[in-house]
Amino acid sequence: MPTLAANPKPNFLPPTDQPNHGLDLPPHMQRKPSHDPNPNPTPATNSNFDASPEAVLPATPPPSLLYLSFNQDHSCFAAGTDHGFWIYNCDPFREIFRRDFDHRGGGIGVVEMLYRCFILALVGGGPNPQYPPNKVMIWDDNQNRCIGEVSFSSEVRSVRLRRDRIVVVLEHKIFVYNFADLKLLHQIETIANPKGLCAVSQGAGSLVLVCPGLQKGQVRIEHYASKRTKFNLAHDSRIACFALSQDGQLLATASTKGTLVRVYNTVDGSLLQEVRRGSR
Repeated sequence: MPTLAANPKPNFLPPTDQPNHGLDLPPHMQRKPSHDPNPNPTPATNSNFDASPEAVLPATPPPSLLYLSFNQDHSCFAAGTDHGFWIYNCDPFREIFRRDFDHRGGGIGVVEMLYRCFILALVGGGPNPQYPPNKVMIWDDNQNRCIGEVSFSSEVRSVRLRRDRIVVVLEHKIFVYNFADLKLLHQIETIANPKGLCAVSQGAGSLVLVCPGLQKGQVRIEHYASKRTKFNLAHDSRIACFALSQDGQLLATASTKGTLVRVYNTVDGSLLQEVRRGSR
């Protein structure tokens, strides 16, 4: 059952037409000490440390990467590790924030940003997960705590965020929630989907959602504004990946065979373009 500790609707940063200026996050998303004893940012170096040859630093293994995803406008990407999560700016490339949960293991198997604001969706992962792998935690970094959660009977494979929706992908099912109150709006059955394949439009218009269908090589397209569902048999082999345009009008698909990329019109399902591997 979903629970909500506070309204998760965030205050968004104003858009910009100049992504090369770095688009810094708000101050609370920049690296800083935390007053919360639970999630601990990386501590600063002790200037009084004894640098004599006898002093030996304990060996700290590098973090293992568990997950990687871009935000909705591709200006940032987030990395989930076995100790927490890091956020990077793309242009110019630099680390702009990290949060480590090392005292309890802290593995984050899924981390999804909501544009450049302080709201993220987290799912535990790795050998020592920070949260149960069957829960989606809505993390508010302004408050340094989770403000909502949604639990399921099986592991969460992926999460997709919009300003108005949260989409949670399990291996055989997809759930669509309203962001403001975590009210369940829609459930979708899919073929086995261990990769958590799902794409949602990010334009100002209504939601378009794409996911695997109920048979091999099939994609399902949901147009929520017109309440229309379309099934496309995109490939003979299983779907390996797909990508949706920001406005939800175009869909590119590829199969496990890996020889073709096909581009479809999502409104009528027509094939617009086919690109074959090795062709010029």
